[in-house]
Amino acid sequence: MYNRPWHTQQTIEALQKNSLATDSELFIYSDAPKNDGAIPLVKAVREYIKSIKGFKNVSIIERRTNYGLASSIIDGVTRITNEFGKVIVLEDDLVTSPHFLNYMNDGLSLYENDENVASIHGYIYPIDKLPETFFIKGADCWGWATWKRAWNIFEPDGKVLLEKLTSSGLQNEADFNGSYQYTKMLEDQIEGKNNSWAIRWYMSTFLENMLTLYPGKSYVQNIGNDGSGTHCSHSDFFSQEIGHHYKKLTRIKLHENTIAKQKMQCFFKSTSLNLLRRLLKKLKRVLN
Repeated sequence: MYNRPWHTQQTIEALQKNSLATDSELFIYSDAPKNDGAIPLVKAVREYIKSIKGFKNVSIIERRTNYGLASSIIDGVTRITNEFGKVIVLEDDLVTSPHFLNYMNDGLSLYENDENVASIHGYIYPIDKLPETFFIKGADCWGWATWKRAWNIFEPDGKVLLEKLTSSGLQNEADFNGSYQYTKMLEDQIEGKNNSWAIRWYMSTFLENMLTLYPGKSYVQNIGNDGSGTHCSHSDFFSQEIGHHYKKLTRIKLHENTIAKQKMQCFFKSTSLNLLRRLLKKLKRVLN
């Protein structure tokens, strides 16, 4: 949590509606303001989170200094997995289905001892006709869960990851056959142009040939792509209705689903094309 009280409240209220909320330990990491201008909103967030009920227990960790998103996530996930062996992670702008915790806990239980499964993911892009669940190589960051055994392979040094990636010649595969610029994101992280923990998590698992379980229907909606976040601009390309029906998970074969991956590639390409069209329209208006 940082400085978005409205988003934080939406995230918590959705999570409270999960049937497993009362059985769940909730740990909230509240980052400190990075400047004087952020103080009022950080204070508002901290006042709100102290009022949260509806969980087995609520623990609040108020940072005394500003960690920033990446350091806060890395530290929090490391601490929780070290203590409990597993963790479910939500940022302050993710609204969940009432079945989110059922899906996550079922996934954590089913694949706990499968060394090549890195995580369980709750969000899926607005893509039609996907399987109920499927695996994709790598990891993701919008409502996810993992185990200590998987998080142990997280490599925080982007340079190490880029060297492994380029020496193995896997850039095109990592970029979903050129449809998404994951390699460029990693290069930008190394150069200080972004501070993404997520690209390092993705590459860490990808390079170890590990898999992430995705749902065919999303259990997460990102409400942070409204321009309010530190790392997100305004976009509606990823908007997705969350699933209000749940069928208990059953195990599937541990291999990447090539059809689902092809559909994701097509989605990435169409998103890039739509973004280009919007930029051209905006440029045309400016020139006129």
